[in-house]
Parts: sequence; C-alpha cells; structure tokens
Amino acid sequence: MPESKKLVIILLGPPGSGKGTQAELLSEKLDSYHLETSEIIEKNLAKAKKNDFVTANNKKYFLSKEKRLRESGVLMSPPLITFWTKNKIRELAKEENGIVTSGSPRTLYEGKELIPLLKKLYGAKNIKVILIKLSGKDSILRNSHRRSCELMRHPVLYTKETTKLKKCPLDGSKLVVRRDDNAEIIKIRLKEYKERTFPLIGLFRKQGLKVKEIEGKQSVEGVFKDILKVILR
Repeated sequence: MPESKKLVIILLGPPGSGKGTQAELLSEKLDSYHLETSEIIEKNLAKAKKNDFVTANNKKYFLSKEKRLRESGVLMSPPLITFWTKNKIRELAKEENGIVTSGSPRTLYEGKELIPLLKKLYGAKNIKVILIKLSGKDSILRNSHRRSCELMRHPVLYTKETTKLKKCPLDGSKLVVRRDDNAEIIKIRLKEYKERTFPLIGLFRKQGLKVKEIEGKQSVEGVFKDILKVILR
C-alpha cells in the first residue's frame, strides 16, 4: 500500500484535558476520521455475550473481564486494544482517510505496536503528536462534571459556558455522564495515565517524532488555535 499524504494527529493528555473535544474539532477542520479508542471499545463490549473472548497474540481475552477492568478505571489489556485499533487503522488507510486520535495509543505496548504501522501507512513526517497539559486538580474537576451526548457521543467539556447545557449543541440529543466519571475512579485513571500513558512521550521522541506541548487549561478555542499553529505551520 503506498504511503498516504494525509496527516495522523495523536492527541495525548490526562483525563479531562479536552482530547475528545479537540479531536472532534480537528477531524472536521481537516476532514479526517476521529479514531476514538473508547468508541471502539464500547462497540465491541456492547455486543459481547457471556463468555465471549477475542484471541490476540495467541491469547484469549474474555470481554466480561475486560469490561470490569474498564469500569474500575484500570486500562484494559493492551494487546486486545492494539488488535482492535490496528484493524481500524488499516481500514482507514485503505480508504485514504486522515486520522485524529484522542488518547490512543494509551500504553508503551500500544505505542511500540501502532507507531511502526502508522509510519508505514502514513509516513513519519505526517505524524503529529500533541500533548495537552492539565493539572491533576483540574482533571478531577473537569471529569466529574463532563458529559457526552447519547446520539453521537460528542464530548462536552466542562466550562462556565456549558454548565447549564442539557442537550448536545451539535445534534440536540440528551447529555449524559459517563459511568466511570466519578472522583475515585478518576484518581485511578490519573494514576494509570501517569504510570502507563505519559511514558509514551519518551518513546515517541526516541522514534524521531516531535512532541508539541499545549496548555490545556485555557478555553477550547485557545487550545484549538494553538494546535492548528503547530500542525499547519
């Protein structure tokens, strides 16, 4: 398969940093696909029946166990997530779609597996890595208040402007709170991020990918403008 001319934008940051919101904006701006790992996970778990499993790297991963891990705030098994994500990336590359990821890859294992594939299909020069910075305190505040819509899962970041919203401004469907968005589980997710996701920054740099840091506490518009400056320069 020839190398794509489309961009791959990898958005990293702690829970509540606005990765999903920015990915939605970027995918629309750049006419790219928002590759959301949580959506892939939810679709696969939603249709799973009792004792269903997926075989990845010659190992069985029982989906009921993976679901319990997710609901507790702990990251699911990286080989399983990587298996699902690789399949989607190949599909998107074949269709010549650009990609914007929000929170993927999530672990060093996923990074070591996915980056070579992305380089092969899209070229290293077309991969842009953005780290959205946010403090632990602000992460807990945002996550415990954030919502997404029922219809299309549009994320609605918690800000002064969105506190009274009851319906999605994009499709009008009801806004709901994620099951794992409570203070205790958020603390676990923050710990998982620091210990298992943040080390990806070092891996990316070793692999020759530049990582640009953006301040995440500013407005959605401010973060978006800063990201565009980085990827379109």
